Amino acid sequence: MTSPASRRGDSGAAVAEIRDRLHRLGLLPESATPTGSSPASFDDAVDEAVRTFQQGRGLTVDGIVGVQTFRHLEEARWELGDRILSFRAGWLISGDDVRALQQRLASLGFHFDRIDGIFGPQTDRALREFQRSVGVSSDGTCGPETYRALGRLARTMSGGAVSSTTLRELTALESLCTGVADKVVVIDPGHGGDDFGLTHGDLTESAVAGDLSRRVEGRLAALGVQVLLTRALDSTRSMDESQRAAFANHTSADLVLSVHVDSVDTPHAAGCATFYYGDRVQGTGSRLGARFAEMVQEEICARTDLTDCRTHAMTWDLLRLTRMPAVRIECGYLSNPRDAQRLSDPAFRDAVAEGIANAVVRFFAPDPALTDTAHV
Repeated sequence: MTSPASRRGDSGAAVAEIRDRLHRLGLLPESATPTGSSPASFDDAVDEAVRTFQQGRGLTVDGIVGVQTFRHLEEARWELGDRILSFRAGWLISGDDVRALQQRLASLGFHFDRIDGIFGPQTDRALREFQRSVGVSSDGTCGPETYRALGRLARTMSGGAVSSTTLRELTALESLCTGVADKVVVIDPGHGGDDFGLTHGDLTESAVAGDLSRRVEGRLAALGVQVLLTRALDSTRSMDESQRAAFANHTSADLVLSVHVDSVDTPHAAGCATFYYGDRVQGTGSRLGARFAEMVQEEICARTDLTDCRTHAMTWDLLRLTRMPAVRIECGYLSNPRDAQRLSDPAFRDAVAEGIANAVVRFFAPDPALTDTAHV
């Protein structure tokens, strides 16, 4: 893809490639091109197909094919057996075929890591262990011989993927629930650098997210938490989501909080929502992320009058690429006059920050039965 983003009204080689991907996925029939229109135009039919794809894949539904949407289009083209799969440090293979391999290995009891469609070190280890168990070369390469072995076993065994993933996350939860002190929490203030987000009066999305992050940091640090920020609040450096995820993974954090405020084209959208990693198409995701997202949503809504927009599974890069529970918190809309007025009040931002920090305490509480009574 040659351009960073394509949208309705665009045309050219990048749009032609998008149309081809959508057609191969059955989302855009050939008859969708109106008579007299260019086959390389981003028309209403393409816009609708893109939004349908985004909705099903847990992406932001905006009809814009940016980096993340195009990557998901690329991943969706692969089925298990279409290509040779292996671990490549520095350039990880991803796709629906990798996800299918992970699910197959999990159903056989070999893969206990997150099923995310990314061929990382854990998938490599699981594949090698499977290869050794069935007597094929344990080279970590999923080629014809390994595909045949998987096919033979698939006819005699099924199930287990959910239980193995659950077992892994229950084990992780047990190790995490030892109290909040000495935990490593990465806070990711939204936007940053040259990206200020929407401006509303004296407020910008970047500044509000930064101020909320600072308030959460102060509360957690006072409890003995090691808090790391993905960006300095006065930094001019801009980072994309994959870079922020890499930072969290490098620090071996126990938890990631991505703090945002939102803005849309309409002033009617309002409220707070929390997002965690989950793929509705494949039925996979982070149970611990979902658990923490529920806690954050409860705590913020209990302390403020923000509309409860609930928790949602998404496949955004920061949620998908982090190896620990991660949530993205949208703490209101600057495009909504009522939310913007509240977010301009330091006391209100204190209440939001207190809710987020209290959710962290609940998440790490030694006894889950006592989480409802834990307080910052």
